[in-house]
Amino acid sequence: MKLLRLLVSLLAFVTLAPASVRAEPVELKFGHVGEPGSLFALSAEEFAKRANAKLADKYKVVVYGSSQLGGDKELLQKLKLGTVDFALPSTVMSSEVDAFGIFEMPYLVKDREHMKRIEKEVVWPKLAPLAEKKGLKIIAVWENGYRHVTNNKRPIQKPEDLQGIKLRVPEGKWRVKMFQAYGANPSPMKFSEVFTALQTGVMDGQENPFAQIYSAKFQEVQKYLSLTGHVYTPAYVTVGLKKWNQLPAEVRKVLEETAKETQAFVYQTAERFDTELLEKLKAAGMQVNTPDKDAFIAASKPVYEEFGKEVAGAKEMIDRAIALGK
Repeated sequence: MKLLRLLVSLLAFVTLAPASVRAEPVELKFGHVGEPGSLFALSAEEFAKRANAKLADKYKVVVYGSSQLGGDKELLQKLKLGTVDFALPSTVMSSEVDAFGIFEMPYLVKDREHMKRIEKEVVWPKLAPLAEKKGLKIIAVWENGYRHVTNNKRPIQKPEDLQGIKLRVPEGKWRVKMFQAYGANPSPMKFSEVFTALQTGVMDGQENPFAQIYSAKFQEVQKYLSLTGHVYTPAYVTVGLKKWNQLPAEVRKVLEETAKETQAFVYQTAERFDTELLEKLKAAGMQVNTPDKDAFIAASKPVYEEFGKEVAGAKEMIDRAIALGK
């Protein structure tokens, strides 16, 4: 009899308990490699805030930055396995799909308006379907940014100044080929390991946008900042296709629309960082110089030629992207 009364009491509690007690929202994990205050962090947090306001406590986007859920390659693998829901890959996408190496081609993207046109006419019709064949779905295009070289040896004025410099690059083969063409000694490395590598002299330098340089405190362990602007790298809001398709259609719609809407915030923040963070890096004591970009453009021709020959459809994509900048 006592057991029966207990069961009745428990049933009454469950029935009368508020919804928040009965069912916690389903957590959607968003992993990225950016440090607090980076463009990645601010972008992902803005997206989560907007999405969560629309998801009515049934689902909740939770952001894990600073490589907490793994480096770029691990995050892509976890998307496919379904243990992470969103990631924000950039350069690393070219290690999954060679055609994404188009954004490793030096001095291809003139500005963000040009990038918007490339997104519309190259990313969505050409690149996104190739990612889906690998089990990855891009739901929006954000930004990593214009990349610049930092190092502890000397100011980089021309490609030959990179001769022999041990340079950390992201995990994507075309960035390696680019810096080999310039004469550097590039080595792929996880972003989370870069500060220590620079501090200990394992690496002489690295290349990243201002937002990544400043938020990762590379100014504390690097002397020279050369404004090469050699590559503009987009970042892709990416999900694992298998798990994505298991979400209710209305949830997918909210998440996809919100990710695309957030692009305007990303671009505005990135534009502000272009000036603000450069001043902060100068104030931190970095010696800044403006290199001879024409010399870098001339040294980049072999990379374009190799990419055009090696990757199916690459030449047509490059020609289209360049035409969209005219």
